[in-house]
Amino acid sequence: MDREQQELQFLGFFGIFKHSFKIVFSWRKIFSQITLTLILPLSFVFLFHFQVSHLLFHKVIEDQHDLNRHSNTTTSREKLSHMVSADWAGFWLFKAAYLTVFLILSLLSTAAVVYTIACIYTAKQITFKKVMSVVPRVWKRLVITFIWSFAVALVYNLVAVGVFVLWAVALGFSPIGITIFVVLLILYIAGFLYIKIVWNLASVVSVLEDIYGWKAMVKSRCLIKGKLRVSIGLFIVIGLCYGVIQVVFENFVVFGVAPSLAIWLVIGLICFLFLLKVMLLELVIQTVLYFVCKSYHHESIDMSALSDHLEVFLGNYVPLRAKNVQLEECHV
Repeated sequence: MDREQQELQFLGFFGIFKHSFKIVFSWRKIFSQITLTLILPLSFVFLFHFQVSHLLFHKVIEDQHDLNRHSNTTTSREKLSHMVSADWAGFWLFKAAYLTVFLILSLLSTAAVVYTIACIYTAKQITFKKVMSVVPRVWKRLVITFIWSFAVALVYNLVAVGVFVLWAVALGFSPIGITIFVVLLILYIAGFLYIKIVWNLASVVSVLEDIYGWKAMVKSRCLIKGKLRVSIGLFIVIGLCYGVIQVVFENFVVFGVAPSLAIWLVIGLICFLFLLKVMLLELVIQTVLYFVCKSYHHESIDMSALSDHLEVFLGNYVPLRAKNVQLEECHV
C-alpha cells in the first residue's frame, strides 16, 4: 500500500471511507470475485427473507382472522387452530433457517475480505483460489468469536429487559416516567451499537492475530478507545444505508406499492445492487478501521510476522508466538 503505517492513525471519518474505496477500486478483480461468490448470495438471502416473511406472516394473520370468525363452531375452530399453530411454526422455522444461512455467509464473507486486505497490506500474492482455500480455516475462529459476542449481547438484552420492567412497574407512562424511558432507550441503543462495533472489530482481530473468542473481544474493546466516535459515525452511516434499502425494498417490492411490474423489477434490482456495495464496503471499512486503531495506539504492525501468520491458514507451518504476531500495546 502506498500509505505509510504511521499515517493511518490520522485517518478520520472521511479518510477511512476514501481509503476503503481506494482499496476496492485498486483491487476490483479479487473483490468482484468475492462479491459474486459470497456477498451476492448473502444479499439475495437478506432481501428474499423480507418477501417470504411477509407472505408467511400474512397467512398467519388471515388464518387467525378466520379462527376468530368461527369461534362458535367447535370443529372449524379446532381445524383453524391447528392451521394457525402450523403457520407460526413455519414462520419461526423459516426465521431460524434464514438466520443460520445469513450467519454462515456473513462470516465466510468477513473471512474472505479481511484475509484479502491483509494480503494486500503485506504485499502477498493474492488469488481468488487462495482466498477460498483459507476461508474455511478462518471461519472456525470467527464462529467462536461470534458465540462470545452473541452471549454478551444476550446478557445485555436480558439486563435491559429487567431495567425496562422495573421502569414500567415503578414509573409507567407518567411525565417523568416518559422522560426516563427516552433516556433509557437512548442508552440501550448506544450500548447495543457499542457491542456491534466491538464484535465487528473482534472479527478482524480473530483473523489477523493469534487470538479469538473472548480475548479478541477484549482486544477489540482496547483498540477502539480513541477512535470510538469515528467508529460510531462509520457504523451509523452503514446502518442508515441498510435502513434505506430495507424501507424502499419493503414498501415498493414486498408490499407491492410500485405502480407497474417494470418499476417493481427496477426498484428491486437497484436495492439488490446497492446492498452488494454496502455489504462489501462495510467489511472493508471494519478491516481498515482495525489498522487505523492499531496505528493510533502506536502498535507496530510487523508486516513480516503478519505475513507468516497468514501463511498458517494456507497449511504452511510457521512457528508463531503471540508477541511476534503483533506488538501488544493493549494487553489481553
